Amino acid sequence: MSSTVMQRSRGRVLLLAAALVALAAVASPLSQAAPAAPEVVVLPIDRAQFLAGQRFDLRVEVLNAPSPVQTLSVLINGQPLSSVFPGKKVEEVRSGLQAPLSALVTVRDVTLAPEGTYTVSAVAAGSGWLAQKAASWQVVRPVAEGPRAKNVILFIGDGFSLPVRTAARILSKGLTEGKYRGWLEMDQLEYHGFVTTSGMDALATDSANSASAYATGHKSAVNAMGVYPDHTPDPQDDPRVENIAELAKRVRGMAVGLVTTADITDATPGAFVAHTRRRSEYLTILDQMEALEPDVIMGGGSSRFLPKSTPGSRRNDNRDVIAEFEQRGYAFVDSAAALAQVGTPKKLLGLFHLDNMDVYLDRGLLKNPQVLKNFTDQPNLMQMTAKAIEILSQNPNGFFLMVEGASIDKQLHPLDWERGVYDAIEMDQAVGVARRFAAERGDTLIIVTADHSHSMSITGTYHELDGKTGRDAVRVYQEAIYPTFEDKDKDGFPDDPCPSVTLAVGFANHPDYKDDFKCNPVPSSPTVSQGNRWVPNPQRDPDGVLLTGNLPYSEPQEVHTVEDVPVSAGGPGARYFGRVMDNTDVFFAMVQALGLDPLLSAAKR
Repeated sequence: MSSTVMQRSRGRVLLLAAALVALAAVASPLSQAAPAAPEVVVLPIDRAQFLAGQRFDLRVEVLNAPSPVQTLSVLINGQPLSSVFPGKKVEEVRSGLQAPLSALVTVRDVTLAPEGTYTVSAVAAGSGWLAQKAASWQVVRPVAEGPRAKNVILFIGDGFSLPVRTAARILSKGLTEGKYRGWLEMDQLEYHGFVTTSGMDALATDSANSASAYATGHKSAVNAMGVYPDHTPDPQDDPRVENIAELAKRVRGMAVGLVTTADITDATPGAFVAHTRRRSEYLTILDQMEALEPDVIMGGGSSRFLPKSTPGSRRNDNRDVIAEFEQRGYAFVDSAAALAQVGTPKKLLGLFHLDNMDVYLDRGLLKNPQVLKNFTDQPNLMQMTAKAIEILSQNPNGFFLMVEGASIDKQLHPLDWERGVYDAIEMDQAVGVARRFAAERGDTLIIVTADHSHSMSITGTYHELDGKTGRDAVRVYQEAIYPTFEDKDKDGFPDDPCPSVTLAVGFANHPDYKDDFKCNPVPSSPTVSQGNRWVPNPQRDPDGVLLTGNLPYSEPQEVHTVEDVPVSAGGPGARYFGRVMDNTDVFFAMVQALGLDPLLSAAKR
């Protein structure tokens, strides 16, 4: 029998099997819930894009099979996996799996080359049923065009939406007769665009998922980083994708740095070192960070490093992870004073708080000891960025540095816009540190963007006049006179976060809470738990206006939104960012700017 006849015969059998399954579904009694249809899942997903030579895991899952899987075929461009990935173990499991899994095929740590389109075809069948899935992947290489960047500094303002950027400019620079008296550091970068933020699973993203897109060039799901989420119960076995920090070290021997004002194992920094389905696997993230050995690590989160016998520790064992890093050659600092005195070691670990670092308004301006407690000497983001650049630039192969302004997001969630905007100004001043370094060198790409948006919006100004308070003191249109923030010491931060005329800020999504439209002297939650719902916190703005929420009663704070976020870039390769881009495109633009090519590296070896 010819191959054409065999293919036609097989096609008729598969169509007949599908028809029988469909007929059985139609004939089922309406009173019975129809069982879930069998399904094949291919990971990485359809339309995934890879850097040629980028390492990843492939997994095919069969879900909800009504009877045992008898045949399971996975082909790439018509070839079996053993031929496409010679020497790699192809694992197939058809028993002992938890529902809804019925079977799976896995092959790990593989690469694709040359560049081009790859089609994955997966077909599973059993007695009376058939399921199939096809996915098309694109494999690309950096194109040799224009000057290359030696270094990349990626600034991520967590939740840094366009209104926050506008508010930071208003507070930091001010306006006279409608014209700003100056521009933010990021405003002065050469190229500007927008980034879309949705993940593979939902329209609205979280920080792990969105930072993972920047780190790997691949979509993931809420709470996941560096992986495609599968249906196994183990959060650590999901198929991985190599991230830019791993590539930079493996392909070119570049230095890598992570700087954040959050816990260093939090979602954004974690996405550049770790692979896990659950962002809350902090100790696992730390272990993977330690294994990667970034040259610079600075932020909060010392509680994950301290043995459980130490007060404040969040470990479940007595490992002294700080000591382990020191044994790997890291200098360790835990205060701004120590950071200033550390010199220029080859590797640096800086941990300045047990948890997230305090926000700039509290540690840099108000300095309330009740808020800061034992952490009265935390460095600012400018100091951390400057030291990171000083250390990383010792590497002759260049460096990749991720700097996160983490608490923009962490303050917008509790509807505390002043603290969020002061942290946005702090990040912008860190951008200034990077710009001055880049101006001297001419070989550094600077990117400033956000991982997702928030619903903050500026209506006008707020000022109490003629006895008007609360909502009546929100001024719009011609009554929205300019705010009266002052910066007498010329440090770029308003001297007083509570001037007589301030911004009138609102949020498009929030729980029930009270607002007196004035800044809060100390951070506080807008809600407290009452049974199975969240209600206004009676200790916060007790005389304020009750703002009825528009979120489920189970949500205690404002949530992320779906709008595009701004991106600005300057230096070699900045032109790749002057457009509307998917968040996965940020990875490929950085790779293109660097000319980071695993295939070229392999050829040299």
